[in-house]
Order: sequence, then C-alpha cells, then structure tokens
Amino acid sequence: MKGHHFRDDAQKGRALASESKQVEKLDRVVIRFAGDSGDGMQLTGDRFTQETAAFGNDLSTLPNFPAEIRAPQGTLPGVSSFQVHFADHDILTPGDRPDVLVAMNPAALAANIKDLRPGGIVIVDSHDFTKRNLAKAGYDTSPLDDDSLADYQVHPLDLTGMTVDAVADFGLGRKDAARSKNMFALGLVSWMYGRPTDATLAYLESKFASKPAIRDANVAAFKAGWYFGETTEAFAVSYEIAPAPMASGRYRNITGNTALAYGIIASGQQSGLPVFLGAYPITPASDILHELSKHKHFGVTTFQAEDEIAGIGAALGASFGGALGVTTTSGPGISLKSETIGLAVMLELPLVIVDVQRGGPSTGLPTKTEQSDLLQAMFGRNGEAPLPVIAPQSPADCFDAAVEAARIAVTYRTPVMLLSDGYLANGSEPWSIPDVDALPRIEPAFATLPADGAEFLPYARDPETHAPAWAPPGVAGLEHRVGGIEKADGTGNISYDPANHDRMVRNRAAKVARVADTIPDLVVDDPSGEARVLVLGWGSTYGPIGAGVRAARAQGIDVAHTHLRHIHPFPRNLGKVLRSYDHVIVPEMNLGQLALLLRAEFLVDVHGYDKVTGMPFGSEELAEVIAQAVKSIDTHRLENDR
Repeated sequence: MKGHHFRDDAQKGRALASESKQVEKLDRVVIRFAGDSGDGMQLTGDRFTQETAAFGNDLSTLPNFPAEIRAPQGTLPGVSSFQVHFADHDILTPGDRPDVLVAMNPAALAANIKDLRPGGIVIVDSHDFTKRNLAKAGYDTSPLDDDSLADYQVHPLDLTGMTVDAVADFGLGRKDAARSKNMFALGLVSWMYGRPTDATLAYLESKFASKPAIRDANVAAFKAGWYFGETTEAFAVSYEIAPAPMASGRYRNITGNTALAYGIIASGQQSGLPVFLGAYPITPASDILHELSKHKHFGVTTFQAEDEIAGIGAALGASFGGALGVTTTSGPGISLKSETIGLAVMLELPLVIVDVQRGGPSTGLPTKTEQSDLLQAMFGRNGEAPLPVIAPQSPADCFDAAVEAARIAVTYRTPVMLLSDGYLANGSEPWSIPDVDALPRIEPAFATLPADGAEFLPYARDPETHAPAWAPPGVAGLEHRVGGIEKADGTGNISYDPANHDRMVRNRAAKVARVADTIPDLVVDDPSGEARVLVLGWGSTYGPIGAGVRAARAQGIDVAHTHLRHIHPFPRNLGKVLRSYDHVIVPEMNLGQLALLLRAEFLVDVHGYDKVTGMPFGSEELAEVIAQAVKSIDTHRLENDR
C-alpha cells in the first residue's frame, strides 16, 4: 500500500510540476550513470532501463565496468558506468555521447566528462570532493570550483548527505545508509524524465524483503530523490519522451546473453532433444550458464565443469548420446577447446559452440568488447577442420541466431561457432516475444536400421545435406567406432589410406559448403538504387553501421547497407553484391579479419575501417567515414575526366 500511495502522489506531483515547472518534449536522450564499482551503477542503470521499457520507449543500453573484481575505491580504473539511450522512435545504438551524466564521485566525473555533449547536464555528488579523493582522480583542484565545466549545465548536489538524512529513521550506520545514494539518484532522474515508478518499487520490495531496514531505506531514498526533483528550484525543467510506435505484440527488455539462453532452450523444444550445457565460467559468457541453470523443467541440464576442456568434452559426449550439446566461453576458452572442436568435426556430431568475444589476446580486456576471434573461429584448429560460423547482430537477435546455430548443427551433423560479443551480451533492447508455434522445426532424423538388413554405414551421406547419420549408442545394429583417428568412408573404421583421407577431408568441407543451400540470399538496403558505396558489417556492428548510414542519408548521401549473419559459408549472392558497388567499407572491431576473408574469397578490394578500443563504433564516426568514401569516389572520377 505504501508503494501505491507514492505512485498516486507521484502522478499528482508530476501534474502539479507541469503547472509550476517547464516540461520540455524531446525525441531522444542518452543518460550515463557513473560511479565507483561499489556504488551500484549497474543496478541503477538496469532499473532505469526497466522503467523506460515499461513506459514504451525504444531503447538500447551499454554497461561498462572494470575488469578488476574490486579496483581501489575512488580511482579511475574502478569507475563503473551504465549508458541508456531511449527515444520515441526506432533506435539502433546506445548512443555515441551522453546528454546527461550522473557522476557519484570525482573519478566518475574525470573518466566520463570528456564524452558528454557540450551543453549537457551533469548531476554530481559533491559529498566526496575532498582533497584526497580529487587527487586519486587526477585533479589538482576541484572542477566544481573552477571554469573547467563551463561548457555544461552542472548541478553539484550532496546526494550522499541527502540520502543519509532521508533514511535516518531505519537504524542504519552511516556507511550502510550512504549506499542507498544510487536510489536517490535514480529517483531524481526518474522524475526528470517522467519514468514510471511501479517496477522499481516492486523490485526493491522483493529484492530486500528479508532485510526490512535495507528495503525501507532504498525505497525511502528513491522517493526522496523523486520528491527532491519535484520540489527543488535547482531543476526548473523536466523532460518528456513519448513512447515509440511499435508493432503490436508482447515485448520484454532482454540482454544478449539471456536471449541466447532462451534460443538454446527453444532449440531443444523445437528439436525434441534434451539440452546439455557443458561450460566453465568466463567473462562475458557466464550469464548464459546462470540463465540456463534456471530451466531444468525444459529438459536443460547444466554442468559447471572444472575447466574449459572438460566443459566441451562433456557437451560433445552429450551430443554423442543424442542430446543437443552446447558449450559457452570467450576467446581464451576457444583456444583451450580447439582440440575437442576438431574431434567434433571428425566425429561429425552436432555441437553449438558459443564464443562471447572480448578484447584479447591472452586475458586481454575481459569486460570490454571486440570482434577479434573471427579468424580463430574459421581456422583455429589443426588440420582441415571447417565448421559453420554465424553471428547475431543485436541483443534480441541472439535468440534467433542460437536457433539457427542449432538448426545447422543438427541438420548437418557439425559443430557450429556462434560469435556473440561483450557489447551484445551485456547490452539490452526491447524484444518481441515470438510465437512459439511459428519457430522452425529442427529434425534430428536419427539413424534407423537399414530396411534390407544390410550393414549399417555410419558415414554414409545424405544426398542433400552430405551429412552422415546420427546414431546415439544403445540401439542394436547401429554400433560404430568413434575416435579422433581418420575414418574410412562409409564404415567409419580406422583408416590411414591416403586416398581415403583426401576423400574424407573433402567430404567434410563439402558438407559445410552445403549449408549455403539453406541460408537466404543477402538483402541490401539501398533505397535510392543510386548508391556507389556499400557498408557491410557482421555481428554487433549492425547498430552503429545502421545509425551511421541513417545519418549519412540525412545529409543527402546515397549509401547502401548490408549485414552478414552467416560468415562461413557466405550467402551465395555475396560476390555479386560486392561487385555491384564502387567502394565497399567493412567496419570491424579488429584489424580487418572479415575484410581479409572477403578479399581472399572474392578478389574484391574492400576497404576495412578498424577499431580495437574495447568500445563499439560511434554512428557519427561512421557517417564521416561514409562521407569521405563518397568524396574520394567523386574526386577520383573528376581526375579521370580531366
């Protein structure tokens, strides 16, 4: 009932505020919450995102946190942030630069202020701007006392002090009381942007139900932040962003890792196979293991192995036994799994291998994003060991990509590499919950005894897919050899015959090549039909490229855009598409790995635009790249005309 009273008061308060304070309508806004890794910025951002999703805006998020479990408090390496972009229209990225920065200490301000747009709003907790904390953040003097923030609308507020006062009645020590300051900040920003409060109040009441003092303190801090925004003269303007028009249906906010887990579950249901996940925890893939472990009632078994090799070994064993075997990891884990991946290629068994990429090499940048495992996915095994490679393009698309990976794996009896990345895994967006009945059926088509009583040949091949039979153990008459030594064509017996080895290597390659027969042709977005420049991407570059293309078109530039989900084999019409344009740009978060593959396969001089900063591309950055490409074509033609 307390929550309902606040919700009623909040609605009345906003109506009154609209009479006494100016309400400005916006079509979009980008907000970044930043603080020490112990300040709850990820929770704050997540709650604001849930409020925004409930309101009906389109949204995209970018969590960004340090790799260290607990970096020194108040230092730049310890800063954690969460950015959310929401709008009254379709958006593709979490935004290039924030319009609003909420900074909980000097380090958070120092680490993020350079990204804020000129004229942007800064809400900063002034409580910790002591000489010691300023020095840890690299400041000689307080930026709140000089002109260094003159380009921004700065609101220094004692968020910590106001929070401690707001929760004084709940018997908490000062340190515990101050921990609720993130909820004060969330309440304030929720008021500023007219966010609904129901979801956050229900969340707090549920999450801390067993700790009444903590629950009541967080609820009180959230309400205090809301009421502060409503009553203070410091904020004369609140903002309104209308809901975005969307196709009818049921939606939920979803991260890439959760969507991928749901896609794996759906694949088990659509194939009628039990799902077995063998995995070792690794950033940023661990949440897939966490999510799948909650769904035993869907026939999902999760096994947290002692290491990466054990994880994939168990998953491959499950596939041999007739289950949908899945293993999840990041780039370092793929290195360890490579021999067993080769065994899966040799045994010709279905296996879904999820690589949630991060910055490398070695341990690299565990909490930052990169697309640098593509060549490893293509060639990172001994011998000729080809396998299909696919990549989702957005957090929600991770669901469909997982279903597609399972379809290919089961149909073609092959391991399939699914390349997600940290940007997709941790980012979120609205997801239209699919109609289960409309999902594709995946047919395991297990081997059966030959009708004429002939000998069972485990490596006889289907004429359409070129895939061998799938014969789990335990069926009389379907016994066969397994192992990593080369197999005789048809019988699967051990063979060292040179001609047989050549034939089997080519058979396995031909099987993977036939996957192209069941994937759609590449579709190009070229509205005018006059574009001479094509921007081609793969994986998580879809959003930034799409937004960059929109920005370029808004400047009157004709540009085409297409995106690859299937990277091996490529769509059948890709070569024709590439040769249809004068200039092909391939933005990648690596040093040109897809560009290398395209040049080798199609002998087309594509132009790579590469970035390995651990952060995604910006749309404005790509719009400028497109503009320069068009300018270079025009300049070249003028020179030739002379």
